[in-house]
Amino acid sequence: MHSEEFDAVYVRELGIDDIAPVYHLGEELFTSDLYPYLYRCWDEWEVIGLYNTDPEYCLVAEIEGELAGFVLGTIITKASWTYGYILWLGVSPKFQRRGVGDKLVDTVIARMIEDGARFMLVDTDPENVPAVKFFRRKGFGNSRQHVFLSMNLSKHEYYGRLIDYERQKAERAGYRKSSRPIRTRKAEAITNEVALNVLMSESQHQEDSPV
Repeated sequence: MHSEEFDAVYVRELGIDDIAPVYHLGEELFTSDLYPYLYRCWDEWEVIGLYNTDPEYCLVAEIEGELAGFVLGTIITKASWTYGYILWLGVSPKFQRRGVGDKLVDTVIARMIEDGARFMLVDTDPENVPAVKFFRRKGFGNSRQHVFLSMNLSKHEYYGRLIDYERQKAERAGYRKSSRPIRTRKAEAITNEVALNVLMSESQHQEDSPV
């Protein structure tokens, strides 16, 4: 990797105006067809939440003023352990093989070491082979597979009961709504009838009175 390529990458902390571009870059990278696990987990609150709690470990990389990539991390302290955790790393396809990922990870690791971290964690979709190779090259190892199981809840018995309940509830609500105008019209009819009787009485009085 040429040094001038690294020098062209500018890394800084994520700003509030970066939240939307970073989120959309993640949408572009973490697609359901390529990486379903990452797709399920990625949303705007991943960016907003980490920006609010760990801004010093949320970094963006720029090349010539364009967003080239991002890293989102946190530090966790538990008992005597303090460790850094890289949750998200993304590099724009436009700036692949420009040292963007290297500079982002090196910078966030340096910050975490300065803040007391002595152990680093990172996870990714096992199908994300380029990311696995990248992190191995950066010195990460001792990989563990995390098993995810799924269930189609539309086939669960409670789901069917809930749908039936909601349908009956909607039908009852529809009946109540349709019955209200009838009561209103009835009330209006009574009012009009009273008014008509008054007018008729007045008319009769006028007819009975001498001209």
